[in-house]
Order: sequence, then C-alpha cells, then structure tokens
Amino acid sequence: MMSSRPTFLVVSPNWLGDAVMALPAIADIRRRFPDGRLVIAGRRAVADLFHLVPAADEVLTLEWSGRWWHRQAMAADATRLHETGADTAILLPNSFATAWLIRRAEIPGRWGYASDMRAPLLSRAVARPGRSLHQGAYYQHLTRALGFESGPLEPEVHISATLSAAARQQLVEHGWDEARLLVVFAPGAAYGTAKRWLLPYVARVATDIVLHRHGACVMVGGRGDTAAAKEVLSRVDAGARAHVIDLTGRTSIEALGGVLALAAACVANDSGAMHLAAAVGTPIVALFGPTREHETSPLARANRRAEVLTHPVWCRPCMLRECPIDHRCMKGIAPDRVYTALTSLLSSTA
Repeated sequence: MMSSRPTFLVVSPNWLGDAVMALPAIADIRRRFPDGRLVIAGRRAVADLFHLVPAADEVLTLEWSGRWWHRQAMAADATRLHETGADTAILLPNSFATAWLIRRAEIPGRWGYASDMRAPLLSRAVARPGRSLHQGAYYQHLTRALGFESGPLEPEVHISATLSAAARQQLVEHGWDEARLLVVFAPGAAYGTAKRWLLPYVARVATDIVLHRHGACVMVGGRGDTAAAKEVLSRVDAGARAHVIDLTGRTSIEALGGVLALAAACVANDSGAMHLAAAVGTPIVALFGPTREHETSPLARANRRAEVLTHPVWCRPCMLRECPIDHRCMKGIAPDRVYTALTSLLSSTA
C-alpha cells in the first residue's frame, strides 16, 4: 500500500534527446502526485538535464554503464537507489540491465515496458505499442497505461537568470558582440556521421548569417564534435570568421541550455542539442537524413516554431550510422533552403 506521500523513482533514458522527449511523461507523473516526492535517476551523460526540470525533487547520477562485469559500480548504484526510499520505480529505458539494477535496489514497485526479456523482473509490465509512435508519445503510452493521464506533448526546461548570465559572459569572453543576434549551430550527432549535415553547408549558412543578417554564430556540441566545428570554421569566409564562435566541448548540459536561451534560433541535426533547443523554446531548423522524423522530430514549446527539413530519396530513412553510398539524403538539403527557413524563423521572432 502506498504511503500518503509516495516516493516515485523515474529512471531516465540514456541519451540526451530521449531524456528530453521523456519530459512530458515525467510531467504527467508529477501532475498526478503533486505532493509526492519525485526522484529522477540517469547516467552521467544526461543527469544534469534534470537540474533544469522543476518537477524533480532529487536527481541521482548513475555510474553503472550497464556492463555486467562492472559489478562494483552496479552494486554502488543499487545501494544509492535503495536509499532513496522509493516505493515505485518507473523504467523509461527498455533494457534488461535497467530492470536488473532496480531489482537489485529492492524497490518493490518496478514498472516498465515488457521488453528485452525483462518482464519477470517487473511488478507491472506493459506491452509495447504495436505501431510506430513519436518517442515522446511512446513514453506517454507507458505512463498512461500505468494510470497517469497524458498532458501536452511538450517538454519544458527552466533556464534560470543565473544560467543565462553565465552563458552570456562565456559568449562575450569568446567574442560575441551582443548587438548581433545569436544563432546556434549543432553540427554533430552522437549516433553517427550519417546524421550530420554536410560541414561545408554549415559554413555557408553561418557565413550568410554573419554577412547578410548582422548575426553571430556559435558552434556547440560535445568533445567529439570539436573536429567538425574546426572544419566549419576553416570554411567560413574570412570576413565572417570573427563572428563565429566555437564552444564545442566547453558547455555542460546546463550551460548549453543557457546559450540556447539567448539564441534567436538554432540549426541542428537530429541530436540531443536539437531536442534541448526545442525544450528551451528556441526556434529551430532541424535537419533529418537517415532517421525517422515522425519518431524523433523536435517537440516545440507552445507558440514556438520548429521547421523540419528532409530530402526525399528512395533510401531514407535507413537508420544507419554511416552512409554506405553517397549521403544523398543530407547532400540534397541545400544551404539556400536552410538559410531561407532560418531567416523565416528570425523574421517571425524579431
């Protein structure tokens, strides 16, 4: 029997984009138990996202990678999860490893999708939907089956004045002229190079924003995206280069949220940065090649625009990490088309 102030533990998805798309479902849980305690646990790569989510009473960073031979990390995480005193854990990842960890933590209520042969480890196992859904709707399908009424499919994060001020200072220190409107570019994608729009195209649009829209551009991403950003910078016209800033590998999730909150618009591949921009409320041009836009398109905030651009070719969406042919799905999204979509966003928010 549930206590008068139940403690719910939500285990986050492991990728930033998926974690953002799970926010509507997490908001549904919070709304159903406004006086309950909500603990969100996630791996280090995503946990800081939930410091931007007012619904979370506590954020727990998990260290276990899911690999069985890392037993010490698994045991430590299980102990910390047990110490939350959670009555019920809602498992958003589909993996057997997640269910095993929560079982080891001795949390009595273990709710999640009956996937990856883990149903015997769950106290409530929900059948996965029989049709393709947007990933955000997929998480809400689970929570709705568990008794949580679905609210808007709209992720929301809160960027504090402190975070915005810190982001502004970082940008100014790296050369941002605040008189120029700021456009964020996220040229990377963790899934693989097939999801990346061509870097010369990024440089072309960044150059045009600086020269023709009195803009400034900032490249964002993780450490793995630094080479891509350097290539973009090397291709930007010399007359525009002073107003293109490289912050790849220099921002945490929270700091990236602060940068996005200052931006007039964002251009991104199907990536975690794309989804975070949508949750912040930044107007976005999203570029989709090998992945299914009907499943992972950005979930825009109310009264904010998200333009999804694709190039129809016979081989997309292939869902491959690397293109085995000529990357035609991304080559076919011309820079002029992206620039037109971007200037439309800038004009509507001016």
